[in-house]
Amino acid sequence: MAIRNLIAGLVLFVPLLFGCASGPLPKYSVEPLPGYSVETLPEYDALFTRTEGWTGGDAVYSVALADDVTLWLYGDTWIGDIVDGKHKGATMVNNSIALQRGKDPATASVKFFWGTTKEGKPAAFIRPADGTGWFWIFDGIIADGKLYLFLMRIIKTGEKGIWGFKHIGTWLGEVENPHDDPLAWRVRQYKIPYGRYSKDGNLFFGSAVMRDGDFIYIYGSSEDWSKGMSGRSMIVARVPYKRIADFGKWRFFSDGNWQPDMTGISKLFNGTATEYSVCYQPAIKRYVAIYTENGMSKNILMRFSPTPVGPWSSAYKVYECPEVNWHKTYFCYAAKGHPEISKKGELIVTYVCNSTDFWQMAADTRIYRPRFLKIKFDVQVK
Repeated sequence: MAIRNLIAGLVLFVPLLFGCASGPLPKYSVEPLPGYSVETLPEYDALFTRTEGWTGGDAVYSVALADDVTLWLYGDTWIGDIVDGKHKGATMVNNSIALQRGKDPATASVKFFWGTTKEGKPAAFIRPADGTGWFWIFDGIIADGKLYLFLMRIIKTGEKGIWGFKHIGTWLGEVENPHDDPLAWRVRQYKIPYGRYSKDGNLFFGSAVMRDGDFIYIYGSSEDWSKGMSGRSMIVARVPYKRIADFGKWRFFSDGNWQPDMTGISKLFNGTATEYSVCYQPAIKRYVAIYTENGMSKNILMRFSPTPVGPWSSAYKVYECPEVNWHKTYFCYAAKGHPEISKKGELIVTYVCNSTDFWQMAADTRIYRPRFLKIKFDVQVK
């Protein structure tokens, strides 16, 4: 059975890779792959536990800038001091980044970067050029010597509480000189013309980005809130490797074809999150998606596919986040994999715990920073 599914996956993968898929995906199931184990990584947790400067952030995407240099991308970020286990005299900025040098957490170093205002106060690392709203940084990728970052444009809605915001668009940040000091980066911002933003649910790209062969696959989310929390689905576009900023070259996966517009874009599976990851795992010869169930849950889920576009297996529950039991207002989210820092046959995963009560989150510095896990794949598909 494993051999037959692998061959079927390869037959499907070859035409998809070279752009000549001409019909719907064959209707066959992906054989379950139960051979994996999960463990926590306290040494990585410790590497990102700080008491001054950068003291926490969410989102937590990663990009390999070099073999031993990993770029970390954060959303809302605490800048300041931690005193007696609480944020004191601290401020929250909308995004930040870090450079990790080395892959062994026992010896690696991490340096954090954020912006400053004219008055010298902390500010977001990347801000909208026109000054409207703010950016949350999602996934990124190096292509043709440049760094591309997917930037979610957010504005306030006036509602009270932590949900008083909305997503109004997505931009592509192009960093011309990603190997220089980040404070010297030259960043251009391009509005991505594809998407839908409404009270009934958004559709956007940048949830996960992966190079595969001559193409970059740009995964996104399609939301239908009439279906509740499970109404968020994976979608995907792709573009030639060196043309990511040429939006006219983007193609959208629809029923086995790559279309020049989003009409009929396929929903690959439901119940995903706004943030997730997709990467290829050679040890099991499968693409692996990691995400938080329905976007907010104690459950971190994993799915497998023989190709970048599916068909995807049923979901496996990888881990239950214990932090949700620490306080009645706590929730977990933002689960994703980081192949950039993972060894062969393994996938390091992060997630974040937050609180629906901002002041509770500010008072408990155990949360609102990345927590690390390691998935070890114990089975080879033959």
